[in-house]
Amino acid sequence: MLSLRENRTFAFALLFAFFLLRASQLCWGQAALLMEQPYGFFGTVNPTGHTAIYFAHICAETPIQLRRCHPGELGAVVSRYQGLGGYDWVAIPLSPYLYATEDPSSVPGHVDRETVNRLRDLYHETHLMLLGKDVPRGNFLHGGWTELIGVAYERRIYAYRFETTEAQDDAMIAALNHGTNTSHFQLLFNNCSDFVRETLNYYFPGTFKRSAFPDAGMTTPKQITYKLVRYARKHPEAQLTVLEIPQVPGYRRMSRSNKSITESLVTTGYAIPLVAANPYLAGGLLVDYLVRGRYHLIPKNLQVLGPENLTPLTAGVSTAQNATSPDMESAEQARHAEMARTRDEPGTLKEKDETNEHE
Repeated sequence: MLSLRENRTFAFALLFAFFLLRASQLCWGQAALLMEQPYGFFGTVNPTGHTAIYFAHICAETPIQLRRCHPGELGAVVSRYQGLGGYDWVAIPLSPYLYATEDPSSVPGHVDRETVNRLRDLYHETHLMLLGKDVPRGNFLHGGWTELIGVAYERRIYAYRFETTEAQDDAMIAALNHGTNTSHFQLLFNNCSDFVRETLNYYFPGTFKRSAFPDAGMTTPKQITYKLVRYARKHPEAQLTVLEIPQVPGYRRMSRSNKSITESLVTTGYAIPLVAANPYLAGGLLVDYLVRGRYHLIPKNLQVLGPENLTPLTAGVSTAQNATSPDMESAEQARHAEMARTRDEPGTLKEKDETNEHE
């Protein structure tokens, strides 16, 4: 039999171990770089795509104010767009960002324009009026609030998930909340990828810098993703995991793969007038592409996520590996089968002329 003193010591040891375990669970967080494929006419003209940052433990109190997430919340996506009421960045909860709804079960496996517009309008009226009544919806020439919600109806997304700490997340919240949230968007040198580059430097100081080659000093989604992958290879403690969030079919034709600046110029019709105008420049870009511009970022056999199973992205590594139930797997398999069937049916996916992508 243990004495009273020994019982107290044992109880204290158990309590101390519990708090240590709880502290170890709370001191780590997750974030992910979202590399989003280009789509529509603008995606043909500028096939670099878009990029944003997802935080699993940082939530949006409002679209322009961040806070720590409460239990059960899935975090927020923070991104830089042009033409959003003069703001430099806007934060949107994960599910609305992807599917324009807070209810994942309401996301159909196939959508049309009417459905997407209805979901977006409802979320805008409920949550985005704070951005201002004059923020446009968005059209072929100018961006608008539709860029912020229902992204998975427009394009496929690859999530490069990495570990963070509680202190880093708190520093990120403070930096964005207390910084000047005023847009200075510039397509070449202050675009969405530059915002991600600056954000990643909060987590990995001094790591993500501009490069003269490739892309002539410009930051692109593919380039910044490559730098994160290269960093993670040297620092396995980052626990980089790549996940796929597929495009929900029906609204527009499937999105295209991301390209760098040099890859865009060398592998598209731009190469012909470029050679005619300046063959030396064209030759330099070709060398740049062959030496530095050909990097592959998409692993084979990726885990594919769906609206009702975002756990591998939102939860910790150990939790995500064991969180998917057989029923959820069956539902997701059915959804992916529907997406694949629709993708293969001739005439079911029609390209829309309008686009809201301006990166």
